[in-house]
Parts: sequence; structure tokens; C-alpha cells
Amino acid sequence: MKTVCIILALTTIVTADFYNPKYDSFDVQPLIENDRILISYTRCFLDQGPCTPEAKDFKKVIPEALATTCGKCSPKQKQLIKKVIQAVIDRHPEAWEQLSQKYDKERKFKESFDKFLAEKD
Repeated sequence: MKTVCIILALTTIVTADFYNPKYDSFDVQPLIENDRILISYTRCFLDQGPCTPEAKDFKKVIPEALATTCGKCSPKQKQLIKKVIQAVIDRHPEAWEQLSQKYDKERKFKESFDKFLAEKD
């Protein structure tokens, strides 16, 4: 019984080290393929427009995810985030610059986050 309690406690601790897994299956293709949706999300993150419920959730974790180089992201979340960020960088570099300025004004996390983006999954 004692072993079961320890295993359950460890499972709870390990699970708490990641962001909500409900977004592991978030379909980023519509976001990547449709500039209107992609821009809508970036405007939300920049406090320049309304947020969908999902965008609100993502926006809440941006500062921590940036500071920890997505340390609490699951492997799937890391993959999805890289896809979306790369789409913003490629098609809307000015929006990426605004996001970088808003969330990393002093550029403290730029180098480590650039490495994260360059990593192969």
C-alpha cells in the first residue's frame, strides 16, 4: 500500500511539471494556413485584439514558456509551438518582432529560445 501511495504521489508531481495536455492535440494547421487566424492570435498575444479561449490559455503561459525555453511543454506541445512560431517568423516578421519586444524586452531569453526553435524534434 505504501508503494502505491508513493507511485501515485510521484505521478502527480511529474504530471504537474507539464502544461495541460489537452492542447497536445490542438490542430495548428488552420492557424498556420490561414493568415487571418494567425494574425488574430498574434493580436491577442499583443493585447491588440480579442482572444479565443485557446489563445487566452496560450497567452497565460507565454512568459513562463519563454523564460524556461518551454521547459513545461510536452514533446508534442514543443513541436506545435515551433510550427506556429516559424509561421509567424516567416510570414509576419514584424509581428514576431513585436511579440519578442513585449515578452522579452531585454532579450534575456533570445539566445536560448532561438536554440530551442532550431532544435530538430
